[in-house]
Amino acid sequence: MPNYIGPEKIIQKKKEFLFPCSQHFYKKPPQIVSGEMQYLFDSEGKKYLDFYAGVSVINCGHCNPEILEVTIAQMKTLMHTSTIYLTEPMVNLAEKLSHVLPGDIKHSFFCCSGSEANEGALLLARLYTGRNEFISLNNSLHGRTYLTMSATSLPMWRADPMLSDCVTFVPNSYDKDKTVDEAARNSLKSIEKVIQSKGADKIAALIAEPVQGNGGIITPPNWYFKKLKMLLEKNGILLIIDEIQTGFARTGKMFAIEHYDVVPDIITVAKALGNGIPISAFCTSDKIASSFTKASASTLGGNPVAASTAIAVLDYIERNDLCKNAEILGGNLKEGLVKLQGMYPIIYDVRGIGLMLGIELLKGNGEPAWEEADYILEILKDEGILIGKNGLGRNVLAFQPPLIITENDVDFVLDKLNFALNKLNF
Repeated sequence: MPNYIGPEKIIQKKKEFLFPCSQHFYKKPPQIVSGEMQYLFDSEGKKYLDFYAGVSVINCGHCNPEILEVTIAQMKTLMHTSTIYLTEPMVNLAEKLSHVLPGDIKHSFFCCSGSEANEGALLLARLYTGRNEFISLNNSLHGRTYLTMSATSLPMWRADPMLSDCVTFVPNSYDKDKTVDEAARNSLKSIEKVIQSKGADKIAALIAEPVQGNGGIITPPNWYFKKLKMLLEKNGILLIIDEIQTGFARTGKMFAIEHYDVVPDIITVAKALGNGIPISAFCTSDKIASSFTKASASTLGGNPVAASTAIAVLDYIERNDLCKNAEILGGNLKEGLVKLQGMYPIIYDVRGIGLMLGIELLKGNGEPAWEEADYILEILKDEGILIGKNGLGRNVLAFQPPLIITENDVDFVLDKLNFALNKLNF
């Protein structure tokens, strides 16, 4: 076994050489040293079933050999030139994306991170509309650049104390004191009020995640985005859909917005497109793309390695029908989580689509059960399962595994989650 430095030494080096904002899960975190499809391994040789996928990144599995072969071959041939030279992988990827993106969306601008993609989308909306302001939903997370952080509602991700006031926040489709439909109707009414008070001629776009990931797997009812799009169109306001976490088969369709039968004006993608290789894009139609004429580029965006990898990712998703796998196994997982909800009152809600599911934990007095969530995460880790946590109160357990998991994996997680929940009731 290689001579790994171990978790304690890594934490020591983090404190000495990184910023204090760099955090990690678990009281006793393992040192992860390798991955193989749905599994991760630590420095002690322990095997973990990864049920978080690096926050919806590793949709096709860790070190997927079919994708890795393409990545390595490209790395041996050409790694980087920048967009000032002509290379084939980037345009082939853009063409391939145009066939899977919703509706008439066919143009892509490639960059490296979700933040950069969302920043570009907000810029594009301003260029096209000539307007300056934006609307964003409560519990949203859109990035860590200045403008995307300004469009982020979650307090823990708003690090800059002097963010832009060009963004107005409105209620999302979740309120624990209302039904989902009631909360969604309230959200639309609030958006309409903002448009009336601000003036439609000032608002460039509304940006939204179809399912809010870090916000707590907030999942709007199936009619929400259709009515929202009609409201925005009536006022000449663009709809930007942030598919950074939800894209590429995660919810049982290639993009989560497809569940709502809506074509956004601009869509952003990242994370799973590269299956661990950094790549992102903001994408739009002929009409809107034509407004972006001033010179712009991302030095590493769409580089040959990332683009070739992304093509291999799209091929793998299609070849192995990962949309179907996410739909079927997500249904099995959700059914099991609902059964556990009937057994344990601490589970207030089960929500999500496909293999992007969350369970919200509340104490008997209605307060967020974040300590219990941490306790469950720790037990599952010890039992060989890694899951996530999110939500405004950090009390939502998140299940976002690689989409290549099996029925046995789902059963294993449900069994160990039952074990962990039962320990809360000792």
